[in-house]
Amino acid sequence: MFNTINEFKQAWESEAQATMKVFDYLTDEGITQKVTPDSRSLGFLGWHLASSLREMPSQIGMKDESPLDPNYEPKNVQEIKEAYSKANGMVGNFLSTLNDDVLKQEFDIYGQKWTANFLLSALITHQIHHRGQMTVLMRQAGLKVPGIYGPSKEEWGNYGAPAQK
Repeated sequence: MFNTINEFKQAWESEAQATMKVFDYLTDEGITQKVTPDSRSLGFLGWHLASSLREMPSQIGMKDESPLDPNYEPKNVQEIKEAYSKANGMVGNFLSTLNDDVLKQEFDIYGQKWTANFLLSALITHQIHHRGQMTVLMRQAGLKVPGIYGPSKEEWGNYGAPAQK
């Protein structure tokens, strides 16, 4: 949880950069990767991150004049990156309108009482959760995976250690 909006902004900027880093490793062919035929594709998960980045903060007052269709299946990586970047900008603009007192306010969210602080924390953990799913699908699609909180398998050799198999 966060004590100030500024603390959230700092954490969010790092997580948003990490998400864009994952998107940078995607390919148009790879975004069709699924675990099973009836599960979410890699591209759908990327789109889900972009659309939820607009939907979740709207629960505490962010205006979204043109919400993204949460069921849309993107055709290419550029669509995902552009949608995410635009949504991230909206979140940044919205955060600049808030003061620290809003963090303690309760809102009716998804049929429950959540504080704005809890929702913002959930926004971060939601990103982390789906990025993890995406990296598994990236491996299955034969794509390289970026290191986020430490080196990935591909990056390990850059740190003076033998590459992991």
